[in-house]
Amino acid sequence: QVQLGESGGGSVQAGDSLRLSCAASGRTVSTLTMGWFRQAPGNERAFVTGMTRSGGSTNYADSVKGRFTISRDNAKNTVYLQMNSLKPEDTAVYYCAAATAAYGIPTMAQVYDYWGQGTQVTVSS
Repeated sequence: QVQLGESGGGSVQAGDSLRLSCAASGRTVSTLTMGWFRQAPGNERAFVTGMTRSGGSTNYADSVKGRFTISRDNAKNTVYLQMNSLKPEDTAVYYCAAATAAYGIPTMAQVYDYWGQGTQVTVSS
């Protein structure tokens, strides 16, 4: 069983930065495909970024490329999402997710086995 806990959300102005953290327990993140998703009111949960088990490959949604960066600290068993140049359209609940047997970096939410509780990010103009 894997438990995931996000933190770091908040309310910021457009152009600001935030760093979200996802602390994992029950399994090391280096054995998991990790992803970040977000869900705005009335919308489906959407892929933001992901990282392979090896950490050697990442993938980003077009809407966040060049602004968001996924990283991890194996010693802390934590995955991060650095978000720069935030826009109002980035407003959503952000979820950390883990897949135990994925190939590559799945962008479909149903592939992921474990989810955090989510953290709210609100960007005002």
